[in-house]
Amino acid sequence: MPGHRRQLSIEFLELMGVVKENGGDHEGVPHENAPLSYDYVLVGKTKEEQDKESYKKQKAFIEALKCKKLKVTKILYDDINFYGIQAPKEIFERYRHLLKVSDACSWSDEQNAMPFRTRIRIVHYIVNHTAIRTGEDLRGLLKKKVFDARFCLHEKKKQRELRQSWARWTACFQGQPITAVRNYFGEKVALYYLWLGWYTYLLIPAAAVGLVVFLYGLAFFNSSPLIKEVCESKAVMCPLCDKRCQVWQLSDTCTYTKLSLLLDNGGTVFFAMFMAVWATLFLEFWKRHRASYVCEWKVSDWNEEEDDLILGIVNNPDAEPKQYKHSYLRSTLVLICVTLMILVIIGLTHALVVFRVMAAVMMAEGSWKLLSDHSNLGSMVLGAFLHYVVITVMTRINRIVARKLCDIEETRSFSATEKSFTVKMFTFQFFTYFSSLFYVAFFLGRINGHPGRYSRIAGKWRLEECHPSGCLTDLFIQMAIIMTLKQTISNVFEFTVPLFHRWLKSKRTKLERKCGHCFKKDDSEGFSGAELCENCKLRDWFRNYRLDDVNSFSLFNEFLEMVIQFSFTTIFVAAFPLAPLLALINNIIEIRLDAIKMVTLERRIVPKKTNDIGIWTEVLEAIGVMAVIANGLVIGVSSDFIPRIVYHYRYGPCANGSTAADSDCMAGYINNTLSIAHMADPDIRNEFLPEQMITPSGLNFSSCSYKDYRSDGDYSFTPQFWLILAVRFAFVILFEHVVVIFKFVAAWCVPSAPMQVKNVRLLDKFNQLKQENSLFVEKEVSKGE
Repeated sequence: MPGHRRQLSIEFLELMGVVKENGGDHEGVPHENAPLSYDYVLVGKTKEEQDKESYKKQKAFIEALKCKKLKVTKILYDDINFYGIQAPKEIFERYRHLLKVSDACSWSDEQNAMPFRTRIRIVHYIVNHTAIRTGEDLRGLLKKKVFDARFCLHEKKKQRELRQSWARWTACFQGQPITAVRNYFGEKVALYYLWLGWYTYLLIPAAAVGLVVFLYGLAFFNSSPLIKEVCESKAVMCPLCDKRCQVWQLSDTCTYTKLSLLLDNGGTVFFAMFMAVWATLFLEFWKRHRASYVCEWKVSDWNEEEDDLILGIVNNPDAEPKQYKHSYLRSTLVLICVTLMILVIIGLTHALVVFRVMAAVMMAEGSWKLLSDHSNLGSMVLGAFLHYVVITVMTRINRIVARKLCDIEETRSFSATEKSFTVKMFTFQFFTYFSSLFYVAFFLGRINGHPGRYSRIAGKWRLEECHPSGCLTDLFIQMAIIMTLKQTISNVFEFTVPLFHRWLKSKRTKLERKCGHCFKKDDSEGFSGAELCENCKLRDWFRNYRLDDVNSFSLFNEFLEMVIQFSFTTIFVAAFPLAPLLALINNIIEIRLDAIKMVTLERRIVPKKTNDIGIWTEVLEAIGVMAVIANGLVIGVSSDFIPRIVYHYRYGPCANGSTAADSDCMAGYINNTLSIAHMADPDIRNEFLPEQMITPSGLNFSSCSYKDYRSDGDYSFTPQFWLILAVRFAFVILFEHVVVIFKFVAAWCVPSAPMQVKNVRLLDKFNQLKQENSLFVEKEVSKGE
């Protein structure tokens, strides 16, 4: 920006490669009556292609726009009516005047110039708040197919510039021109990409530490005494299912135990604490970078509600503001509906559990030996795939329910509707994605009972157990499948569907080529006042019409996708240290994919003005708190970290400080975690058939082992179980308190706005007050004369 020093935070982001500001990203300001700069386009069927009543409403709406002094240019093509809309300069002058006298919007950079993005925003508001005599507005007419589409036009010159500097695959490792994005798409889109760029950049250290933790576990593949004990164990384990399953050797899980130690090792605790502090630093530094940019753009004091009041007066000087209101009945009804929806989603999780139990039984009883031998693993993988299908279906249902609930609330403004919709949609999606993961993390293998008294569904199907190598392996498999499928498939569809739609529409119609005279005018700055010929206008409008449609919630979809990914990256990261690495790879692709889609494959999104990412900040902070709780519980409850610590200091060879030079403090740990079930017990004989106690090699056993801390006689919990349970809870409380303290200290050490930003705003306000004082003195002097 000319005339002042750029914010240090922006300089830092450019140095780190997050952004790439060219210093000359200043938008041209169009002439108020520039005929090349149509502010808005409506598309509807011709009189012959729709019923008489619909066509009357179409004409009535166009007349209503003309009554507001909007210039409407109609061009007919085949069976389609195109209506190009331009606003006169009086509308923009009125908006500019009201902006100057406004309190919250008085620092805007739009007081002295009217950027094209602001013209679009004003006309979009007027068009969407115009109604015909029946009371129907544009939204209602679109639902009734009176109009087919509404959109603002892409600017070819700026499109080309953004493609060259940003929206291309070869720019994956370059900074983003955030100011240029803001000048074209508005502050709301620019802040999304700034947030996404900063999030992606900070994933680099998180991915590096996660990879180190993973490699740390890999280093003990062959030297870990626990792996050696499992691989050399002679223990015979109890059957994992009814009827067909036989006893098996613990040594059969040697490979899976190695995988478990990749995830469940001493580095996991450090990594969970690191990610909790990382999430806090990410958010606090994001607030600083946001403050720097909104200060640079002069929108720090901008207020959406006051801007809506200004636009309302510009649209209709006689209009009354929509009053605040609250209905306890509606709020109670919405709360009940939200609760019921959450219960339905949790019910689907129970259905997934039942499916996995039944699938495990069917696989175990099947004729395919590979599936029969690994029925638990097969049911887990199959359940994860089915969970992804449920997520895909429920995402559509959640969206419909969230919108219906917002309609019941009757919110005052679009911003209030968007906030309410965001909270509801994220809540539904969070339960859809994570209910199954919470079950795997904290309930799987803990409510299934023990030999002789297994818990069963409908008294028939045994509840599934944790994988023999540990419960963390199940959580890892579930997260890896869902996260990989979600990112891969969604990105493929996100890019190919708009591309296919554009190709399909282009095959249906062939327009005349643009004439050379108009090509030169359109390729110039475009604001010289020269009119395009009708054919070239049509070509430009049709080119935009056949792009994929966008709406007010298009950017919401991108935010939701990334915030869900942020949840995967922080919640349960103790079970999946490679999650930040997968997220980093995905985001490098995601930034360019979204940019290419937004610049070339979709209609231009209506530029929206804002100075924050809205309710998403509070959502991200809530995720950070949940991550601390979830990771503390995963390490304390789900992993074997605490049992190993207790064994090391209380029950192992090194207990009470007695150590030998060549002794291993963890020797005997695996056998210590096993309890024994004897066939002499009547309950055990009823549980297992005699042929189930015969190994594949033909040996017959009268007892088998299972993973638990129970006595051999009455199968009650041993004192060691209660000691481990007490230490687990103590660790969770200690872990959460320590991490929360670290989070608060980190947040306190990083102010939400740099001192330079505060000083710039202070000087701006001071200079404006001095200017107003000078005007007051001049008026007083003129009165004296």
